[in-house]
Amino acid sequence: MNKITILIHCKDQSGIIASVTNFIALNGGNIIYIDQHVDREQNIFFMRLESEFFTESFSTKNFKSSFKENLVEKFGMKWRIYSSELKPKMALFISKYDHCLYDLLGRYNSGELNLEIPFIISNHTDLKPIADSFKIPFYHIPVTKATKDEAENKQLELLEKHQIDFIVLARYMQIVSSKLINKYTNKIINIHHSFLPAFVGAKPYHSAYKRGVKIIGATSHYVTEELDAGPIIEQDVTRVTHTHAIKDLIAKGRDLEKIVLANAVKLHANRKVMVFNNKTIIFS
Repeated sequence: MNKITILIHCKDQSGIIASVTNFIALNGGNIIYIDQHVDREQNIFFMRLESEFFTESFSTKNFKSSFKENLVEKFGMKWRIYSSELKPKMALFISKYDHCLYDLLGRYNSGELNLEIPFIISNHTDLKPIADSFKIPFYHIPVTKATKDEAENKQLELLEKHQIDFIVLARYMQIVSSKLINKYTNKIINIHHSFLPAFVGAKPYHSAYKRGVKIIGATSHYVTEELDAGPIIEQDVTRVTHTHAIKDLIAKGRDLEKIVLANAVKLHANRKVMVFNNKTIIFS
């Protein structure tokens, strides 16, 4: 049995769903999931579809070629087809905070995440013991203002060597340059608290506490050159009161960061996210 996922977006027009589903039926496929959305403001059609093929002669390569020839040009589609046999490869970038790293590696170790982690990169050595305990290769690549360009060249070398599909900044405390962003457009996932832009700086929870905030949250998004302004994948919030101390806010914030980042990673790895004009369409 072969299983594929198809992601499509194009100008909204009559006959797209019928044409795609008929094409799959004619190729011996059985559709097990289908969802679509039309952005009325921009007149754009989006669709995600999963299908199973049980014939021994089925070839994902041939299916892609035929799909392109028969449907893509006809409807002017932007499209991607993924085989379930190929798990996406994720690289983790970390610094000194360990909460997101522990959470992701724990989920990965238990089989919860449909992906592979070939290695972890860090600009510090503090968390190497964690990588070692999970038996994942760890690369220490220091980053300073003077060596940033060289460091990113080393990172790119590793990413290309291991054919990495996407990157997760699990509290990586460095700004990623356009060199990586252009290579991995909408494939670098970041996580941070949701106080921005109201409370900037190194101690946002202290500033928020002084203002008496009633809600704290976390946001996971794709990285763009405009800092913390990329397409949002996942968010969550929790309420706090005057009875919570700063340490309570920080603890709640870190819990949210873990959950939000893990959900964002799952959505991306399971091919449930589409990006259009700096906005995401998230399929169930």
